[in-house]
This record gives sequence, C-alpha cells and structure tokens, in this order.
Amino acid sequence: MLRLDNVSVTFNAGTPNEVRALQNLSLFVEDGEFVTVIGSNGAGKSTLFNVVSGAVHADSGRIELDGEDITISPEYQRSHDIGRVFQDPRLGTCPGLTIRENLSLAAIHGRRAGFRRDVKKAEESWFIEQLERQRLGLEHRLDADVALLSGGQRQAITLVMATLAKPKLLLLDEHTAALDPNAAEQVISLTQELAEANDLSVVMITHSMQQACDLGDRVIMMNQGKIEFEISGEERENLTPADLIERFHSLGSGAELSDRQLLA
Repeated sequence: MLRLDNVSVTFNAGTPNEVRALQNLSLFVEDGEFVTVIGSNGAGKSTLFNVVSGAVHADSGRIELDGEDITISPEYQRSHDIGRVFQDPRLGTCPGLTIRENLSLAAIHGRRAGFRRDVKKAEESWFIEQLERQRLGLEHRLDADVALLSGGQRQAITLVMATLAKPKLLLLDEHTAALDPNAAEQVISLTQELAEANDLSVVMITHSMQQACDLGDRVIMMNQGKIEFEISGEERENLTPADLIERFHSLGSGAELSDRQLLA
C-alpha cells in the first residue's frame, strides 16, 4: 500500500548545520493497517510524514502509494489520496467558515471539483451522520464558526474532514498532544471508529507510550532518522507502556521527556 525504499533526507547538506533527518529508511504499510510511530524529538518522525505527504522531497530512494511512484509528485496531488491531521487543531480547519462550509470544502476536495460554498441536502444529511458519531452535539451546530469551537471539537471536525473523501492513507501527527485528557480520549475513540469504518491505512505519531500500546497493529520506534525496531503480532499484543519506555531509554531517546509524559 505505502512503500518507502531506502529514503534519505538531509537538511543543510555540507554545512556545519547538516542534519541527516532520514537515513536509507524503508517502510511498508499494508492496506487497512494501523501503524504507530514513536521516537524522541529529532528522531525523524515529522520528516517521515513530510516526505510521504510531499511537503519535503527525498534526496534519494523511492516512495510508492498503491504501486504508483509518487517520489517526485507535488504535495497538492498527493493530498487527494493522503489525509493528514496535525497537532494544532487550528491547522485543519478554516476559521471564519462554518462547520457546514468546512465539511463541504473537504467533500469537494475529495471530488476534485471547483470551489463551492453551498452543499446539497443529501450531503448535509451525510455530514450530520458523520458528526453524530462524535457524540459532541456538533450535528446541531452546522452553522457555527469553527473558530468558536474547543480544541477537541475542532480536532474532531478535522478528523472527519480528513476522512470524508476516504483517502488511501491517513497521517496523524501527534493529533491529541495539544488536547486535555478528556478531549484526547474522545478524539482517540473517534480515530479508531473512523479507521475501522473506512478501512483506512493509518500511520500515527505519538509521544504517549499508552497510546502506542492501545492503538494499532504495529509499533515502530525511530531514532536518528532510522527505524530501530518494530513490534507486531503476539509480541505487540503483550506490549506494555513500561516495555516501551525501557526500550526508549535504552536508545538514549526521550531524555527531554519524563516517564509521566511518555505515559500520558
């Protein structure tokens, strides 16, 4: 489904500030698989997402999505097949537009159509159905400006928008890190529901070892631009946050994070 073969990215090459963000990294994500990525700050997690989404181009290597070579495809083309949700809830929605208008734009983007602010009644019923899953009462506030919503509500809207067009791949970039515990729990629950309902392939970055243990089919740990280890199957099912923290610290990772933060 998603395949990276020996992908490398270096910033400021040949200077004293050279950073080898990705080093011959190879990764395969199957259809419908949920992969959780952990690692310290600077491990290369966000660069991995940027190179997959097209925000950053690889210096070498090959990237395929559903067998198609997208290594040099521009970000706007990839966005039709790759959904992404960022840590900051404000980045996924348009302030000044209503919930209805934001969802309409997401649906239009999925159809590769031109800009249109109105939305048909059939689509409105579909939007309401999607929002009812959130159990936040937003299905009754379609005409509310998204800028007036809480961070958790806005992130929930962003998740729905990112999955309306049923992308081939969904990238979740620490999408609950900026939320309070209750909001984070609601968004994680919605994440699981949407992934299962749409049979999505998902790659999620998190600093929470608890989330890494609770979510997904496979856990990958990155360090210095490489995948240090991955866990799946029976070993993944028996994994505990304490196990991950021990491995985290054994690599010299997470020095800037306390065990309490890693368990959050």
